[in-house]
Amino acid sequence: MRIRSFRLGDYAAITFIWRETGLEANKETVSLDDLAKQVAWDSELVLVAEVEEKVVGVIVGSLDGSKAYFYRLAVDPTYQGHGVGKQLVQALEERFKQRGATEIIIMINQDNQQVIPFYHSLGYEAQEYITLSKKLSNHD
Repeated sequence: MRIRSFRLGDYAAITFIWRETGLEANKETVSLDDLAKQVAWDSELVLVAEVEEKVVGVIVGSLDGSKAYFYRLAVDPTYQGHGVGKQLVQALEERFKQRGATEIIIMINQDNQQVIPFYHSLGYEAQEYITLSKKLSNHD
């Protein structure tokens, strides 16, 4: 398996993975424009995992000062349970460290409780936060 930076040619493969894992169904869907902006902002923080030149996993990261964030970690269901997600997280963590990040924050959907043991196994701990959000409209 190889972990590398995202290329725009990977978009179809990762949207397929997001659809297969249910991420495409949630409210935070990422359009090609959104992903292109993230890649333009910092292409080194959007990683894919490849097996025999097939994209089998993806993770999207961002930095805000010393705080790092990642989201939309997904692995093709055929390749789940083989360490793909773990390697993506570890590769992104290394890139965060190289850039001076001192803390990584992730958010998961309340309906996605089954991923908590995975994150615990990587050293992440649940925090006592409430997340609030507001949709902004261009039509006001």
